[in-house]
Amino acid sequence: MSGFFPQALALLAAAVLLLPLFQRLGLGSILGYLVAGIAIGPLGLGLIPEAEQVLHFAELGVVMMLFLVGLELAPNQLWAQRKRLLGLGMSQMLLSTVLLCGFFWIWGQSWQPALAVGATLALSSTAFAVQMLVETNQLGTPQGRNAFSILLFQDLAVIPLLLLLPALAGNSAGVEQPNLGLGVLALVLMVLAGRYLLNPWLGWLAKLHNRELMTATALLLVLGAAELMELLHLSMGLGAFVAGMLLANSPYREQLDTDIQPFKGLLLGLFFIAIGMTMDLHLLVQAPLAIALLGVSLLAIKTLVLVVIGLVMKVRLRNAVLFGLLLSQGGEFAFVLFTQARGLGLLDAETVGRLNLVVALSMGATPLLLKLVRRLWPEARPSDARSMDDEPAPHGEPQVIVAGFGRFGQIIGRILVSRRIPFTAMDSNPDHIDTVRRFGNEVYFGDVTRLDLLQNAGVEHARVMVLAIDDVDASLRAARLIREHFPDLILIARARDRHHAYSLMAEGIEHVVRETLDSSLRAAQVTLTQMGVPETTAIDLVRTFRDVDERLLREQFAHRDQLDKLIELSARGREELSSLLDASRDGKD
Repeated sequence: MSGFFPQALALLAAAVLLLPLFQRLGLGSILGYLVAGIAIGPLGLGLIPEAEQVLHFAELGVVMMLFLVGLELAPNQLWAQRKRLLGLGMSQMLLSTVLLCGFFWIWGQSWQPALAVGATLALSSTAFAVQMLVETNQLGTPQGRNAFSILLFQDLAVIPLLLLLPALAGNSAGVEQPNLGLGVLALVLMVLAGRYLLNPWLGWLAKLHNRELMTATALLLVLGAAELMELLHLSMGLGAFVAGMLLANSPYREQLDTDIQPFKGLLLGLFFIAIGMTMDLHLLVQAPLAIALLGVSLLAIKTLVLVVIGLVMKVRLRNAVLFGLLLSQGGEFAFVLFTQARGLGLLDAETVGRLNLVVALSMGATPLLLKLVRRLWPEARPSDARSMDDEPAPHGEPQVIVAGFGRFGQIIGRILVSRRIPFTAMDSNPDHIDTVRRFGNEVYFGDVTRLDLLQNAGVEHARVMVLAIDDVDASLRAARLIREHFPDLILIARARDRHHAYSLMAEGIEHVVRETLDSSLRAAQVTLTQMGVPETTAIDLVRTFRDVDERLLREQFAHRDQLDKLIELSARGREELSSLLDASRDGKD
């Protein structure tokens, strides 16, 4: 099949047909992409013969994935997890690397390739393991948090590995050697630019309220940083990773994340399809026992390391075995690192082909092994089951979210701060973002009507959300979105006027606050006292007016589309109010 358009159709069709099947079977999307690549590649239907060209383009997905990894690694979060990262993460990585390196050295590899293969196979699949934790509702448990810490350390370890491979290849690789001096200088300049230039620039762009321009800026940032490292003969992924870390504490982080995600997902899927297209299944036919032995050894060594770590932490054996199996497979970064090792001449094509098959097979075997262990070794008393530790779940997620931090939202924020109640703020105005940062609270820049941004801000963990945005249409869209996806969330909505209040109430929002009502009533009370009305009388009059008006609002809401009925209710309300105020005045006289 020749031509870009037919090949693009073949890639999309393969992904759309096979991915749902593999996810339904619980085998994960990565394995589905790999099988899709095998199906349309040279060894399958032969629809796309130029697998290497597709792979070269699809490596941009890996670059964007590393950018998003860096974007999630805020220094304060890393410091908060330092014990798990250095304890669990480093011990798993070092022990697995040493054992796997020894295994491949005994297998016949020299120490440089053995070290490269051992360190690469010590990595697990973040996408696969997190998906399994989410599907089994374990991500928030102690076991899930420990697994996530190990995966986070492995993601950090990818960058040193990208730098280690050229050093292991040496001058014999016949490739340009990295310019470490200029590389360090470039990284220093990137840090300075990120601190003093990048955030102000993003703030200026945000004021234009042009989403496409922000997306283009995010892509330019990722690709520019990657190209800079490539020019210095360093890893493109290193540049993207550092660029992400520079923005980890930026108020525009979530906006950049949501803008990059679609490109990352599409290109990363294309990368795994290209890996599948380059897989040589003839190697599996030629040496099935050797590849099976490599796969079993990989699963056994990594499981053993994690079981030992679990037992040292006094975890029950069954939980430790499940924990070990969860992270026993090879990771998606293995395909990246093996591809680079082949390009450097550190590993030959046949070895890389075998290792790619081993990683793919380990991904397919892991969910089956987990299901087998759970069936053959059931939990006797689930309520007493002990995970990796007994510490309670973290409560770092603020339970209040204030969407819109203008004059209305800021007053709410100040009162929450006075009561030491942490909150997360969301706003699309860069000036408001700076105000929130001075409060010392978490802040997310972006459009509150976007579901992905709401999820990133942690709405599913919140108890109360204050919808304080000024735009009526945006307020209603956000209200519908929140009611549809987060029905249990207590929503307090700001209404500009009576008609806006009707619309919000129609969306099922119980707590609607009209923005000018309280201030107008307060002004009326002051006016009455200045005209000689006793203060207690003024307070009673204002309170009576408020009660009647709130009740009238509820009655009018039921007939909001009937003009005649609204006029009738308004007239009746005025008569009732006049009667009550007269009675109140007579009682005070």
